[in-house]
Amino acid sequence: MDGIILAGGAGTRMRPLTLTTPKPLLSLQNRPILEWSLLSLRGIVDRVLIVVHYLKAQIADFMARQALFTDYRLVEQLPRPLGTGHALQCCRDCLKRDEFLVINGDDLFSRSALSQLSRQRYGILSAPRQDYERYGVIVKNVAGAFQSIDEKPPRDRYPAPAPCSIGAYKFRADIFDYALEKTARGEYEISDYMTAAACDEAVAVVDSPFWLPIGDPAALEAAQSVDVARWIPVP
Repeated sequence: MDGIILAGGAGTRMRPLTLTTPKPLLSLQNRPILEWSLLSLRGIVDRVLIVVHYLKAQIADFMARQALFTDYRLVEQLPRPLGTGHALQCCRDCLKRDEFLVINGDDLFSRSALSQLSRQRYGILSAPRQDYERYGVIVKNVAGAFQSIDEKPPRDRYPAPAPCSIGAYKFRADIFDYALEKTARGEYEISDYMTAAACDEAVAVVDSPFWLPIGDPAALEAAQSVDVARWIPVP
């Protein structure tokens, strides 16, 4: 199975740390964040695609030196990043497998949850959040099945905590048969792909016991004291 790590963003919320270093290479407990992502996928996928754009040469140098995956490819998001859905589209011609996992490059997940996600035909990782208005809330139909993702809804729309999409997905290659529309921000969102797939496929919602989003310098500092290795084993 292929794995895709979305690592092309400029990391504007992480500045000034990302002025000269791409966000995936910032240090978390003496390892680049990207190394933790690779560790979380190790043994689940046998090939990785790294979507790059900002300071891509540094990521290329790191990948050339790492030993976790010998089968990998860098995919540049061209002409410029236009959202997570666009990042996935850039990978279409580089995929070698019919099934693939996709994870955000600035989030860390339980390896066991990713393993469970990989066994679904279509699936999405979920975690409950009190501050759900900052994320995409997973909406289910009356039968309790995944229906859609409501991106950054108003605070009073759902009872808290609400189940949120946390940035990890399982897709099949036929996902590219669906057309995406640009959002109001002028971007293509990967969540819209999952919503489209739910019209024809059962989408499994897999609860993750661990999710570590690293969005700004304060979050990175706080993450230094989290027991990450409990959830992402280090060989």
